[in-house]
Amino acid sequence: MARTETTARADTAKTLHLVSLGCPKNRVDSEVMLGSLLADGYRLEEDPARAEVIIINSCAFIGEAKQESIDAIFEHAQYKETGSCRTLVVTGCLTQRYAEVLQAEMPEVDHFVGTGAYQRIASIIRGERDRAVVPDPDFVHDSTTPRLNSMPGFTAYLKVSEGCNNTCSFCIIPKLRGAMRSRPIDDIVREAQRLSESGVVELNLVAQDLTAYGYDLPGRPKLAELLRQLAQVDARWLRLHYAYPRDFSDELIDVMATQDNIVKYLDMPLQHASDRMLKSMRRGRDRAFIETLLGKLRERVPGLVMRSSFIVGFPGETEDDFDQLRRFIEEQRFHHVGVFEFSREEGTTSYDLPDQLPARIKSTRRKALMKLQRGISRDHQESMVGRTIEVLVEGTSPETELLLQGRHTGQAPEIDGAVYINDGEASPGDLVRVEVEQAGDYDLVGGIVEHVARASRLHSGKPSGSTGEAPLPVSRKLLNVLPTRH
Repeated sequence: MARTETTARADTAKTLHLVSLGCPKNRVDSEVMLGSLLADGYRLEEDPARAEVIIINSCAFIGEAKQESIDAIFEHAQYKETGSCRTLVVTGCLTQRYAEVLQAEMPEVDHFVGTGAYQRIASIIRGERDRAVVPDPDFVHDSTTPRLNSMPGFTAYLKVSEGCNNTCSFCIIPKLRGAMRSRPIDDIVREAQRLSESGVVELNLVAQDLTAYGYDLPGRPKLAELLRQLAQVDARWLRLHYAYPRDFSDELIDVMATQDNIVKYLDMPLQHASDRMLKSMRRGRDRAFIETLLGKLRERVPGLVMRSSFIVGFPGETEDDFDQLRRFIEEQRFHHVGVFEFSREEGTTSYDLPDQLPARIKSTRRKALMKLQRGISRDHQESMVGRTIEVLVEGTSPETELLLQGRHTGQAPEIDGAVYINDGEASPGDLVRVEVEQAGDYDLVGGIVEHVARASRLHSGKPSGSTGEAPLPVSRKLLNVLPTRH
């Protein structure tokens, strides 16, 4: 799972270090906590050993995420002995799920804060009586809630709803996050406009179930209506994540096809392709429905880049079920695919299902699908050689200072590939046109041929026109092969 540590140097007391684990939705929660704490006088500290307050915003979606969260807690608890830490706080899904057990097993933790109380983090740290504050999750932030964007200044996540009403048999999220709570359209637009005015070029819409947006609000506004309003915001790219297939309307497809700043990219978790597995997973739609929807999307949204995720090793998954999934991925040729081994989670319907599969079968099946997808991805990348594409520049590549790195519209932040720029000059947040010269399994390489738009702000958040810093130059001489992906 993703791990993000918020870093900055504090010059005064009340120093704070926050580790955010898990998904982008959790990251937004972390940003709300940061906003509240900074407003309360805290300062960020890059070195956890020097922070007086350390917060671990945990994840508990699957076993691997739980272990990562537990490891992070113990790793940072040592700073109560070896560093400046006086207060250790564990927030998020792990607390929401296991508060009683954690209190007994982790005496070094001072506060446990659930998913419905993160907006109260400042007052909790100041000394609320209860060690664990875990109310029923019923909160969702709004445009007036303090929030510090922890992403590079040109991109941000925009959470449009919280919670989920689906009953997928493998998923614990509704119990951790509560029922779906959508934010009103005008409130979301206000936050989007403020982010855009701060220099954000790319807004990434997230929710537990994006396409269910609005069903709980008066008048039941739909996602298509929200997107029409957001399309008026001065952000170059709007990207859709976690768009479930169950309620994907023709109106929504039309909005995607016609609004220029809604990028032709769709993250749609499908989970399986065998009707027997889809029914057991309680996904609500069968393979025929999914194939019809995918065909319609590709026909009406030319150039659409698709990301999906799948689960292997679900209880009772036979060789035939797995072969159906393998052939489905081979036929659909998604640009990006994530494959997860089924995690048996207490509190879910699937926990008690018969025919649980051994770990070795899950691992073998996952590796087989990822090998298949690697070849599909390579074909997609090679098809782009010779094309000129719009790229959002992120900065100097971590691979080498002689390259710039960015993403095109078909690459979401943190989860997809990259575009390495080997010729030209640009600043973080610039939009440039790049001629693709090379392709790898997941990445592209090329040189800048044109600037589309200069960043209004650099990575630092300062206006680019007032920094006095020159754009970062790179040289075509360096690159004959793609950098190694780690």
